[in-house]
Amino acid sequence: MSHTELTPTGSTNNPAQISSKGPDEKNGFPVDTTSHSISPSQFCSEEEIPEGVCGCCGALRPRYKRLVDNIFPEDPEDGLVKTNMEKLTFYALSAPEKLDRIGAYLSERLIRDVGRHRYGYVCIAMEALDQLLMACHCQSINLFVESFLKMVAKLLESEKPNLQILGTNSFVKFANIEEDTPSYHRSYDFFVSRFSEMCHSSHDDLEIKTKIRMSGIKGLQGVVRKTVNDELQANIWDPQHMDKIVPSLLFNLQHVEEAESRSPSPLQAPEKEKENPAELAERCLRELLGRAAFGNIKNAIKPVLIHLDNHSLWEPKVFAIRCFKIIMYSIQLLSHLDANSRSAATVRAGIVEVLSEAAVIAATGSVGPTVLEMFNTLLRQLRLSIDYALTGSYDGALSLGTKIIKEHEERMFQEAVIKTIGSFASTLPTYQRSEVILFIMSKVPLPSLHHAMDSGRAGENRNRLTQIMLLKSLLQVSTGFQCSNMMSALPSNFLDRLLSTALMEDAEIRLFVLEILISFIDRHGNRHKFSTISTLSDISILKLKVDKCSRQDTVFMKKHSQQLYRHIYLSCKEETNIQKHYEALYGLLALISIELANEEVVVDLIRLVLAVQDVAQVNEENLPVYNRCALYALGAAYLNLISQLTTVPAFCQHIHEVIETRKKEAPYMLPEDVFVERPRLSQNLDGVVIEFLFRQSKISEVLGGSGYNSDRLCLPYIPQLTDEDRLSKRKSIGETISLQVEVESRNSPEKEERVPAEEITYETLKKAIVDSVAVEEQERERRRQVVEKFQKAPFEEIAAHCGARASLLQSRLNQIFEITIRPPPSPSGTITAAYGQPQNHSIPVYEMKFPDLCVY
Repeated sequence: MSHTELTPTGSTNNPAQISSKGPDEKNGFPVDTTSHSISPSQFCSEEEIPEGVCGCCGALRPRYKRLVDNIFPEDPEDGLVKTNMEKLTFYALSAPEKLDRIGAYLSERLIRDVGRHRYGYVCIAMEALDQLLMACHCQSINLFVESFLKMVAKLLESEKPNLQILGTNSFVKFANIEEDTPSYHRSYDFFVSRFSEMCHSSHDDLEIKTKIRMSGIKGLQGVVRKTVNDELQANIWDPQHMDKIVPSLLFNLQHVEEAESRSPSPLQAPEKEKENPAELAERCLRELLGRAAFGNIKNAIKPVLIHLDNHSLWEPKVFAIRCFKIIMYSIQLLSHLDANSRSAATVRAGIVEVLSEAAVIAATGSVGPTVLEMFNTLLRQLRLSIDYALTGSYDGALSLGTKIIKEHEERMFQEAVIKTIGSFASTLPTYQRSEVILFIMSKVPLPSLHHAMDSGRAGENRNRLTQIMLLKSLLQVSTGFQCSNMMSALPSNFLDRLLSTALMEDAEIRLFVLEILISFIDRHGNRHKFSTISTLSDISILKLKVDKCSRQDTVFMKKHSQQLYRHIYLSCKEETNIQKHYEALYGLLALISIELANEEVVVDLIRLVLAVQDVAQVNEENLPVYNRCALYALGAAYLNLISQLTTVPAFCQHIHEVIETRKKEAPYMLPEDVFVERPRLSQNLDGVVIEFLFRQSKISEVLGGSGYNSDRLCLPYIPQLTDEDRLSKRKSIGETISLQVEVESRNSPEKEERVPAEEITYETLKKAIVDSVAVEEQERERRRQVVEKFQKAPFEEIAAHCGARASLLQSRLNQIFEITIRPPPSPSGTITAAYGQPQNHSIPVYEMKFPDLCVY
């Protein structure tokens, strides 16, 4: 038998069995000058040695090896032999048990070709592997995949950039294949490490460096896609993997400016944009976080925070904002803020401002903490910053080696926190924002019996700063708040605490309270139209949006109107008021008239403003000249507005006449001369003639003729004094006397002879004030002891105490019921019931015998 008879048909075309010299030969070996997909010119020119014939027994070799050998052409420039590749694919599909052997043999050839620098055949082998992967989905594919991953790892280990890119491209194709069978022992640790290393490539050639980095990002994206949805695969969310993947993506995001600054020319810009590692890294990071479940988000975000810390990226904050616009906000950033509570104010401000920028992104589907927990964290940081600014250190006391805190940096941090609170609140629905408003208000320290206050000079400063910062935060949250029902927007518990702060001495706090009320009441965007106090002859130029008062608003005003009027009246009497206070008061009065007014409210507001005019005229409070002129001007501006809103001609005429008189003879009583940079005031306001004043009798007469309640209009407004006045701690002598007279009048009957009252002296007044403060302190101490008892006492003791009180209450109720239910005594006496107990016997009324005096 001849040699040709032993040789299979077509085997002479196999370069592994026959070697012939071509035109491109050197020392008897063909030189590889081409490759598939990647040009061989990109590699260094190396001599390639074809595979020799294993003896003369080629026909006895396994068929799968012969089919694999046949796909390789004699010249690598010719590429993959497609017909033979189809035969190999058909054989693999027909005999799937041979697929693992085919993979092992291809792997063996590829490793040998890489070692011999035969890169053309390497490309052909990888192409064949890709086609087999795409075509075969049998149960034996797992073993074939092991060979495939072994070959990809061999390419990634190479120092040749193009081999690394080739291996990455094959891995990405493999990652997009959905396998039919699970794998229990496959590991991707090497690929995570290698792709992360490629993301940090520092190759001298910028173009090659960009390609390597992009390949690394694509490889990481492929690893995530392959493992994230398969519970049997390695857990990609483990910290050991996330600590490599996330920093690699952030590294490429951070160096976008460098890549853009080195772009060669504008003509190549579109191509460079497609090859930008930063954009690819951003897409990959978004995909990674989008696939994260709630339990895995912590491991994905923690490396981001560590990266920003290690590279000091909080202070410029530009890159940090970009990162968190991608990953949105989550509980991890808030807890990271707590962890950095002793860091420099600039670092904490950077973290908070990143939160603020991230908050504007729609939070739908994002993973985050509960709303109140988020605001609680920010408010806690606000209080810590106040303490740092007051003490000057993070430890509360200065010592050797203590880091000195700069007050202006803490102030910057506080403003950043307040801005962030407003940003978060703006993304919340109405019902959640209402909860946040109540939550913030509950944190404001008030000098009441129910709220602890810090004592001492330092405590007063801390209380004041805390009140201001929390009210600023509340103003940020209330800005833009829209609620159709004022009962829901301003519930009783919130309104009581808010108006209590309006009685404080601090002018800045009172101004915040007025602005917060304006934000809640303004529901049609009319607020800015009353920013300037004036007496316009035609208010139609303001283009006010006026809506009819709803039934809910009417109920709200019936319940809270007198409380609002009282605080407006008392705020007008403050001698520390400045122009901003009067502008806020005017805006509040105007908005109540537009948003919440009916006929009864209009009447009460007119009475209130006339009472304010009396305050300026009588001047029992000894107000400065500016304040008195400001009150006159405030009354003129408001009555001018309300007269045009009511459209009663006689009312408008009276207001217009008084304003014109003032313009001619007393311009210092009008807002145009008072609320300017340099007010023009009068030195003597004691001789104000009646023509300069708005007369209550005249107004009640003209409005009574138009259907308004003239009897109510004739009554002067007198505010109701309540326990809230104790919060101001500035009771005037007149108020003290009036309270004393009121108590005396209540305790003494009219028919009894009046006991001469004790002579009121300075010592008497001083003793009364001191005694009231002492009683208040005793009551506060009693309440504190009760609260402490319920917090620290054993449960049995508390239960026994409550049980005793319940028994006492029940006994009192039984006595009351016995008295009220007992039948009337019988005129015929009593009868003896069973067991010898006397029982009242009730007889019908018509059988009773009444005395003669009762007969009419």
